[in-house]
Amino acid sequence: MPEKTRVCVLFGGRSCEHEVSVTSARCVLEAIDKDKYDVAMIGISKEGRWLLADDALQVLDSGVVEGDQLQPVLLDYPGTRQLLVQNANDPAAHQPVDVVLPLLHGPYGEDGTVQGLLDLAGVAYVGAGVLGSALSMDKEMAKKIFHFEGLPQVDYSVVRRARWRAAPDAVLDEIEARFAYPLFVKPVNLGSSVGVSKAHDRDELCAGVQEAAAYDLKILVEAEAPNCREVECAVLGNEDPQASAVGEIVPSNEFYDYDAKYVDDNSQLYIPARISAAAQEEVRRLSLDVFRAVETFGLARVDFFVSRDDERIYINEINTIPGFTPISMYPKLWEASGVGYGDLIDRLIQLALERHAERQDVRTAL
Repeated sequence: MPEKTRVCVLFGGRSCEHEVSVTSARCVLEAIDKDKYDVAMIGISKEGRWLLADDALQVLDSGVVEGDQLQPVLLDYPGTRQLLVQNANDPAAHQPVDVVLPLLHGPYGEDGTVQGLLDLAGVAYVGAGVLGSALSMDKEMAKKIFHFEGLPQVDYSVVRRARWRAAPDAVLDEIEARFAYPLFVKPVNLGSSVGVSKAHDRDELCAGVQEAAAYDLKILVEAEAPNCREVECAVLGNEDPQASAVGEIVPSNEFYDYDAKYVDDNSQLYIPARISAAAQEEVRRLSLDVFRAVETFGLARVDFFVSRDDERIYINEINTIPGFTPISMYPKLWEASGVGYGDLIDRLIQLALERHAERQDVRTAL
C-alpha cells in the first residue's frame, strides 16, 4: 500500500471566528478520505496555544479549543516538516507533515500570519500565501487593489480608531457629508460579519463605529448598494483557476450578519442566482479577476452585489478561507458545479502540494 499523505488540519485560532472554525473542522474531519490521508487535528486556543487533539471529535463537539485535555505541539523550524509534541518521550510523537489545511477564519490565521510561519517551516499548505492572505483580509488594502485594477465597487471610507477616539463628532460630520444613509460599518480585518452593522442615522452610525472599533484599529464605512441581490462565486485553482456556479443569498435578517450565516439557518439560498445568464457569466469573470488581482491561490469565495434594476455588479469582498460549515456557500457552490465535498477537499490538498512543489523550484541562494 502506498504511504498516506500526512495532513494537518489547523482549527480554532485567536479570533472572534473561533467557533466557526471549529465547525468547519468538524465537517472536514467527517468528509476527508481517511484511506488516502493520515489526518492530525491541531487546535489553536483563543490564547494562541497549538494543541494536539488526539480525541478530535470530543474537542470539535465542544465548539472551543480548550487546553486541559490536549498535548501542546510545536511546528519545527525551519524546513524539516516536523510536528513536535512537547514533553513527550515517544519518538513517534515527532510527526512529519506533508500538507497543512488551515481552517482558521479571521486574524491570526487567514491574514498571512500562519501562512508565513508555514513558509518558514517549509510545509505545503492549502490556500493563499502571505501576500494574498494579508491583502484579502485587510478590506482597505483589497479595495485599493480593486480600484487600481478598475474593478467595480461601492464608495467607501476608512476611519482610524485613534482618530475616532480623539474626535468622534468630526468623524461623524465627515462621513455624513460624504455619504447618504443607510451605511454599512465593518472592522477592516475581520470576517463572518462579526462587528458589522447597518446605520440608518447618526446615532446608529456612532454605535456602529464604536462596535467595529472594539475589533480592529481600522473601521470601514461603505455606501449601500441599493436594491441589490447578494451573490457569491467560488474559485478553485492555482495558475489556471476555475469559477463555480453563482449563488444568491437572501438573508434572514436585514443583511447577511453572523446569526444569518451560522446560527438561525433561515436564510434562503438560490443556485443558480436569480440573475440573467449574462450577469452570472460576468460575476464568474470578475471572480477570477479578483482572485488574480490579490495574488491568491487554491481557493476563495468572492462576494458581490447585483442591482435588481439594471444588473450593475459591485464587488463586496474576497474570502481566502471561506467557511466549510454545512450551510456554507463555498462547498455548496462547488457541489452545484459537480464537485462533491470530499472531492473538493482532495482537490484543495493536491493544489497545495502542486503549489509547494512549484515554489521549491525557485533558487534561494546564489
